[in-house]
Amino acid sequence: MRFLALFLLALFVASCEDPILTPKPRAYPKVVYPEKAYQAFTEGYCGFTFAYPKYAVIQKDTTFFDQKPEHPCWFNVVVPAFDCRLHCSYSPITKQKPADKLKTDAFKMTDWHNKKATYIQETPLFNKEKNLKGMMFTVEGPVASQLQFFLTDTAEQQHFFRGALYFYTEANTDSLAPVYDFMKKDVEKMIETFEWKN
Repeated sequence: MRFLALFLLALFVASCEDPILTPKPRAYPKVVYPEKAYQAFTEGYCGFTFAYPKYAVIQKDTTFFDQKPEHPCWFNVVVPAFDCRLHCSYSPITKQKPADKLKTDAFKMTDWHNKKATYIQETPLFNKEKNLKGMMFTVEGPVASQLQFFLTDTAEQQHFFRGALYFYTEANTDSLAPVYDFMKKDVEKMIETFEWKN
């Protein structure tokens, strides 16, 4: 009995000591990247085609701020695995919406990120054979959309297409960097394979 009391007392004293805590090493969540594979965008409500990832789905926009989109060719390229989407919108170039106004609007939407951006790189896009020109914006810093672009036709000046990549997650910019780089290649593939149908 005396031995049991001493044992319980020793156990009690040992349990009262502060445990030695060791910090866990800093790490980012593991991301499983799908194999790069592409399919053709051939939706009938748009007058163009391009290659997009097989691990993405196309979702047509049916509302825009509780209103109908300006054109039927508004859609999102959604990648559920990364909780991101490429918002895409098309506008015909008209007297009411001339090419210069649409381009200015695209620059303004990118410049809106200047509040938090540390740097914005503008990369001209041009492909004479495909009747294609435009601009890609790479935005650095803690911004909502780090990659935006627009495309238009070089000859007739009839078409204007814009895209903006958004991640719907609260992860910081550093932890998203590898996923952003992975998705940037898909956007570059889309631009490289983009073709007007007429």
